[in-house]
Amino acid sequence: MDVSMAVWALTIFGLCALIAVDFFIGGRKPHEVSLKEAGTWTVVWILLAVAFGVGLFVFGNAQASGEFFAGYVTEKSLSVDNLFVFVLIMTKFAVPSIYQQRVLMVGVLIALVLRAVFIAMGAAIVSTFSWVFFIFGAFLIWTAWKLIKEARAGEEDEEYEENRFLKLVERRFPSTDDYRGTKLVVVENGKRLITPMLIVMLAIGSTDVLFALDSIPAIFGLTQDPYIVFTANAFALMGLRQLYFLIGGLLKKLVHLAYGLSIILGFIGVKLVLHALHETGVHVPVISIPVSLAVIGGVLVVTTATSLWASKKQAEAEAAKKSSGDDGDNGGQDRQHESLPS
Repeated sequence: MDVSMAVWALTIFGLCALIAVDFFIGGRKPHEVSLKEAGTWTVVWILLAVAFGVGLFVFGNAQASGEFFAGYVTEKSLSVDNLFVFVLIMTKFAVPSIYQQRVLMVGVLIALVLRAVFIAMGAAIVSTFSWVFFIFGAFLIWTAWKLIKEARAGEEDEEYEENRFLKLVERRFPSTDDYRGTKLVVVENGKRLITPMLIVMLAIGSTDVLFALDSIPAIFGLTQDPYIVFTANAFALMGLRQLYFLIGGLLKKLVHLAYGLSIILGFIGVKLVLHALHETGVHVPVISIPVSLAVIGGVLVVTTATSLWASKKQAEAEAAKKSSGDDGDNGGQDRQHESLPS
């Protein structure tokens, strides 16, 4: 899909305008985000993404539209996995609930800028070296296997560990012990100090860089168009703040999410390897975008359904066990009472 510089500029301007509207309407004043607010904005961002995809179909072609939707759904599903880590970061830094939306907004913006850099680098590499698809495919297959191993290990009490960049910032720049509203830097006794607000924003943004290491190759496995890669990432990330508050309580119920993501990454990894072989002249089957979209959507639906079913069964089992234990305790007390002399 040939995209002119004017379209690029108009797209970036439009995305910046949407971010500004999101900030001034929902994120300017610190407050606790209600489920109604989070749900409304989540629907708005999804509808905007759908409208953009339809626009690609009308003003572009069906191929571009299909690639956008496949990339958007993939990036959105991978971003849900990011929310687990965001919860850990918020807990570790004890972010007050009224400031969490501001932290997420700035952190997501940092992530979006860094991903734009990665996308530009990836597009340049892909257009120059076709063999890089072998590397991307092998990396995604390895990541899929790693996700399965981690899921089977069942590490429930996972803790967030600061990356090297964040540790460097904390060592080099003195900070206050508590939050000072939404301020990032304050001056006390003539000394400039950063606040925990700035540190946690950097934690969110820099942590997303690690997630980009698998999400960027994954979407390049669905499309090599930099415009579609960037816009799919942008729409997937920009609704992440509201999604955090909307499904925060449901995250623990998505017990099979890691398995679903591993299947998706493994599938795209195989697709990349087949594409690389095809580019070198080997006659192999090529997986189309409709097939990719069907597989990705089907895996997410099945994963969500089985996760909710397993969580419900586990909750029922725990409730039955607790009820049985209470009955046993009451029975023991009754027998003890009967044995006492009158």
